[in-house]
Amino acid sequence: MASMATQYENASVTELERNQTKPPRQYKVLLLNDDFTTMDFVIEVLKKFFAKTQEQATQIMLKIHNEGSAVCGVYSKDIAETKVMQVMEFAAQHGHPLRCHMEEN
Repeated sequence: MASMATQYENASVTELERNQTKPPRQYKVLLLNDDFTTMDFVIEVLKKFFAKTQEQATQIMLKIHNEGSAVCGVYSKDIAETKVMQVMEFAAQHGHPLRCHMEEN
């Protein structure tokens, strides 16, 4: 009997560990193309809020321009929400209609 109890306890600990080590959901943050926001402003946003180099920012900006949107980064929910809010506020402050949103990865 003691052996069965030990096996059960070990299974419970393993189950608990599995639940605790499950990675948090990740969210993609995307910028969307529009006809008014300048390419230079999009590059500035990518460098300022997503830590992209000039070259990386240019490539992402071109993808947004050509395909309508592009992923800027993948983050936990809280960080993704903050990035979206920061980008939208920054764009509004500078008179740009740049749109940014997040979706589950």
